[in-house]
Amino acid sequence: MENEEYVDTSKVYIREISSKIAKELIVKNHYSHAWTMCSLPMGIFYKSDKQDAHFDYGDENLDLIGVCVFGNPVGRSAAASFSSEVKLGEVYELTRLWIADGYGKNIESYVIAQCFKYIKQHRPHIKVILSYSDSEQGHMGGIYKATNAYYQGTQIALMPNFSISVTKDPYDWIHSRTAFEKFGSHNIEKLKKAIGHTFWRKQESGKHRYFWILTNKKEKAKILKTLKHPTQKYPTDPEMFNYPVTEHFVESKNELKNPFFD
Repeated sequence: MENEEYVDTSKVYIREISSKIAKELIVKNHYSHAWTMCSLPMGIFYKSDKQDAHFDYGDENLDLIGVCVFGNPVGRSAAASFSSEVKLGEVYELTRLWIADGYGKNIESYVIAQCFKYIKQHRPHIKVILSYSDSEQGHMGGIYKATNAYYQGTQIALMPNFSISVTKDPYDWIHSRTAFEKFGSHNIEKLKKAIGHTFWRKQESGKHRYFWILTNKKEKAKILKTLKHPTQKYPTDPEMFNYPVTEHFVESKNELKNPFFD
């Protein structure tokens, strides 16, 4: 099957699978190679003509070709930062999506739509699905645009975050959370003392936030009127989210013993 062809939707099946199987697929195949919060792991199956397909559902031989993972939002403030009409337990985050190549160029958007139908039926308390596209990886959320998701930009955080690199050739970026754990501060002067030599800093571009509303039209209208962050036009240029690197010169290495550079 060529990638340019549309997926044969009559051969695609969406079923709940175990978290164990979902985790194995994500860690092996997803670009992050990392597991995450999981409340609803959805397997993506494709009807196979082979007799040795991975799964046998009645008369259907199905190959497991991907997984779509939904979980409770990582941040407890996710619902509060979204809308006053939405409570914490009424939000899922689409945390991981991986589908093997070669099953049609629109399979991701089809799968997302089918998962939403499943959630409406089997998790009716869920009102909103959030998802984040990693601008640091150059991801712009093209799949989400294809599903008519709403977009809220990257500036959801109250304060900008900065990655740190202690080397220049090449830069080896330490995420802001990890940098704080290692050096105990985001303050420039305190970082100079903790690191002890020249370092480089770059503002993290943040993650693009998209969302879908699964409620009826009346409730959807209420939610849209009470958004804490306005919707925006879809991003088109990844270069807009590349911030400059700044050098922070330290004249000499701190004489205090630094466990991170022994």
